[in-house]
Amino acid sequence: MFTGIVEEIGRITAVEPSGDGVRLTVHAPGAVVDVAHGDSIAVSGVCLTVVSWTEDGFTADVMRQTLDMSTLDAAIPGTPVNIERATAAGGRLGGHIVQGHIDGTGIVRQVRDGAQWRVVRIALPGHLAPLVVDKGSIAVDGVSLTVSAVSAAGVADAWFEVSLIPETLAATTLGDRVAGERVNLETDILARHVQRLLAFGAAAPTPERAPWSFATTEVPAADYSVLDPSLAPVPAAGTRREGGAQ
Repeated sequence: MFTGIVEEIGRITAVEPSGDGVRLTVHAPGAVVDVAHGDSIAVSGVCLTVVSWTEDGFTADVMRQTLDMSTLDAAIPGTPVNIERATAAGGRLGGHIVQGHIDGTGIVRQVRDGAQWRVVRIALPGHLAPLVVDKGSIAVDGVSLTVSAVSAAGVADAWFEVSLIPETLAATTLGDRVAGERVNLETDILARHVQRLLAFGAAAPTPERAPWSFATTEVPAADYSVLDPSLAPVPAAGTRREGGAQ
């Protein structure tokens, strides 16, 4: 798991074919300080598994589905990427919960500079639009951001906006984004779960027709008479009391 707080800007140094995917080598000295085989590192929001490393970078495999869903399909040597190591248990949740599982890509439509910030409007696929809400969280190229505006529901060209502070512009690749470029998008995992649950709402199986079953153990009623004799359970009619009395 990640939090969307970028630790450094890395750089793709090699892209080699590997089956129907590719093997990426990334220059990222900060990410390999305490790296181990199998560690997870987010590369512009895409969770990748370290298969080897050197003192200044690491190598990871990228499968075909990941290439189809993300901007890594266009990665070439020299491409800058946002780098974040997996969050340590007990660490600060500085951004929001980010899995590194990209939902798709968006396209930068507009970049507007303010006095001390930059507003970026990003078009996104229509099926992702319901998952993005004003003042909610979204990861763009692995950066945890707060949504500052959204398009109206049902419009043909859905979009959202984020406002980038100087630190974000300087510490991530978002500072170099221009209109027409693609970015990786990961919507809020909580929103995705709610959407999935609602999709099953009308068709949820009732206990009478549930296709599964659970082993159950009948538990006798609690006896609180040890605390207060007046709370002793009353035997049902016809049952035999201890000692043979009816």
